[in-house]
Amino acid sequence: MSAKPLVLIVDDDAELSAMVAELLGREGWAVHAVLTGGDGERALAERRPDAVLLDVMLPDANGYELCRRWRAAQPGLGLVMFTARGDPMDRVLGLEIGADDYLAKPFEPRELVARVRALLRRQAPGRSDGALLRFEGLSIDMLRREVLADERAVALTSVEYKLLAALARAPGQAMSREALSEAVQSGSYKPLDRTVDVQVARLRRKLRDASPGKEWIDTVRGEGYVFVPR
Repeated sequence: MSAKPLVLIVDDDAELSAMVAELLGREGWAVHAVLTGGDGERALAERRPDAVLLDVMLPDANGYELCRRWRAAQPGLGLVMFTARGDPMDRVLGLEIGADDYLAKPFEPRELVARVRALLRRQAPGRSDGALLRFEGLSIDMLRREVLADERAVALTSVEYKLLAALARAPGQAMSREALSEAVQSGSYKPLDRTVDVQVARLRRKLRDASPGKEWIDTVRGEGYVFVPR
């Protein structure tokens, strides 16, 4: 029997954290809540959670900076940022620095559960597709969820990996933002178009850094994106 997924909550609002912990616990997930960024750092290292719910405003730390650092340390970590500010640019900033998702307070409890469930589902290793996609200078192992560019591992988040896998399965075929949203998460909750754009931009940048001089993903005006083996 597999262990329960562990969700770490890092938020200085003790009342909210207790409510969220109870909510997620009812879904059958293990939950650990801390009130400061420092305790969050320790819990991340010691407990190795599957997903983190991270508040932007903490008494001892900047949530954006923690997100950036934690994403670099654990590329496969699921990260959802909480904020009391609903400014769309805050959301874009959070996604740019590595968050998988972004939720403004106050939030609808069912929406939070749906987003965490979606995130944990994306974290689950691929079971049915053991294929290896090979291109000149790039390989994608669907079983290990491993991407190699010129034989060097490329550290991708779960969302970035899903986007790349969806595009690479249909090289040369344009995929709409809606289709890419569906590939990342099927069902009633899907990321916004702008969110998909941010994630694809970050994926492109990582691939470009890993294989300089190569551009694997092109924008198709009015349609979406296409994977182009060069």
